[in-house]
Amino acid sequence: MEPVLFYGVPQGCSFGSVVALEWLGQPYRLCRIEMMEQPWDPLYAKVNPLFKTPALLLEDGEPLTESLAILQHLAARDLSTQLGFEQGSREHDRLNQMLAYLTTDFFAAFGPLWTLYDTQGMSGVEQELLRRLGREQVAEGCAYLDGLLAKREWLLGDARSMADAYLMGIARWAEYHRLFDLGSDYPNLARHLAKLRDNPAVRFAEAIERGEQPAGQGHFKGHVSLQELEPRLAA
Repeated sequence: MEPVLFYGVPQGCSFGSVVALEWLGQPYRLCRIEMMEQPWDPLYAKVNPLFKTPALLLEDGEPLTESLAILQHLAARDLSTQLGFEQGSREHDRLNQMLAYLTTDFFAAFGPLWTLYDTQGMSGVEQELLRRLGREQVAEGCAYLDGLLAKREWLLGDARSMADAYLMGIARWAEYHRLFDLGSDYPNLARHLAKLRDNPAVRFAEAIERGEQPAGQGHFKGHVSLQELEPRLAA
């Protein structure tokens, strides 16, 4: 069977891996994980014992976790796409550097805001501190990215890469949390996100999140359930 990407909804950072698979243009399947349904199916522990998405089940039954590892793995499947680069090259180092920043600093900046979704036992003062901290951290990240995009068309330069796919999955959270007017506060970042939203792969990923069945570029071979994958996970 083709590789299977486990993606989380709603608003999962795994969105970027769906975009990446569409850009790559090789056959794949998807497995939907409803992150708000607790507890998760214990079978998922065989995919990722940390119970996080994304995860990529490879053809040999080995699961690969963490966005940075997944995106670099996908890029290496076909370097002619120029979504990634030969290991050891300066371009590969720059992609690693950008993905590391996005998957750590920028991702973590939103942490206080997601914490606010469970405010049980939390005082009003504590909630306000989290909002302020989250807004400050995200603003710092948006300003950094806005500065980069003032001088280039894509995160790494003149061509898209796996970094742009991942960025779309998390930068949209700034709009989701209604933190800023991106268009006026961070116009270069806003322009970049608008360009990405116009991309067929991004529109495909958005439709997938909504629970629709888009055709995509023809490489998506459909959804598969966790239960259907149990024989592969037991191997």
